[in-house]
Amino acid sequence: MSVFCTTQTALSTWAQNIAPSPTLAVDAKAKALKAAGKDVCGFGAGEPDFDTPAFIKEACAQALANGQTKYTATPGIPPLRAAIAAAYNALGFAVADSQVVVSSGGKMSCYLAILATVSPGDEVIIPAPYWVSYPEMVKLAGGQPHFISTQDDVGFKVTPEQLREAITPKTRLLILNSPSNPTGAVYSRAELQALVDVALSAGLYILSDEIYERLLYDGQESLHPAIFSTAAAGRVITVSGFAKTYSMTGWRLGTLVASREIASAVADLQSQTTSNVTTFAQYGALAVYQKPAEAEAALAGMLAHFDRRRLRLLEGLNAIPGLRCFRSQGAFYLFPNIASFGLSSAEFCARLLEEELVAAVPGSAFGAEGYLRLSYATADATIEKGLERLARFCQKLRA
Repeated sequence: MSVFCTTQTALSTWAQNIAPSPTLAVDAKAKALKAAGKDVCGFGAGEPDFDTPAFIKEACAQALANGQTKYTATPGIPPLRAAIAAAYNALGFAVADSQVVVSSGGKMSCYLAILATVSPGDEVIIPAPYWVSYPEMVKLAGGQPHFISTQDDVGFKVTPEQLREAITPKTRLLILNSPSNPTGAVYSRAELQALVDVALSAGLYILSDEIYERLLYDGQESLHPAIFSTAAAGRVITVSGFAKTYSMTGWRLGTLVASREIASAVADLQSQTTSNVTTFAQYGALAVYQKPAEAEAALAGMLAHFDRRRLRLLEGLNAIPGLRCFRSQGAFYLFPNIASFGLSSAEFCARLLEEELVAAVPGSAFGAEGYLRLSYATADATIEKGLERLARFCQKLRA
């Protein structure tokens, strides 16, 4: 006779302690309200509102027609890995195909990088505001997140002095994200170089999340810490992907470039979890490198829309009494300061959605109380309507 224990939960420690993604939760709630017939202005989603370029979809469809539906090598199909390596070499990297791993999205690439370098008890330094998944990934690896807080008055950037003070004998990894989600902040070459120098002097690995590397404004340039020095090349793990640049969020295609040792470890971890990325999706991504003119034209078109929306939303936010908004220079987010209203960011966003049907993500989700994140990867009409509703809501709070 079987005996079942009912005195304790059946869930693991990992399952009990993991926090669900707040950005996805906001997006899901907004979509549910829309499905119920509500006129919601959604600023929560972190994905372009454009379709994937036609030439990428056509390459994927052709791969399906050609029978590319079987397992592939775990790190990715050879021509895609070779194309990625060649693209990075053109930027100044010295990368072999064996140092490239294609994973099921940039999120998985980040997680595998953490699993490959962080052991239980290790500390990982995460500048705040941070992307919501970094701390949870570290905890799932058994590590301990160690946060460094920044504010809008310093451009949401960590200084070398702050980093040096945060490092302990247990520190193993530093996570850098430029351009940043949620702030849109972009580190200069000198700023990044200074942080990398401190990290390398302490023997740390660096996870450089560059998923927004091509979404830049105001003359900013794409920067890659791995090419700063030979030492950096051995310690920096560069993560990127196709989701944001080519509006391929649902394709789940992330890239990772690292030393052979780390890339091999990541491939081994992937072989026991997700195996290979969807085969025909990889052929769609390969088209980005095979048809560079089409790829650049598609990106330029999206960037023009994003930049216009960025400036309009920034102007509108800073015109609302009580709000103050940092000028982002990358990604597709603004991160306005709402501290003057005296509400927690969670309460502010909950009431904003309930009273004005405007969906935004509270800053607390990103480790930054007193702010909220707005994505301008949405229609111009939504931005105009959302600004009108947000202004009305803020006026009520000040009354």
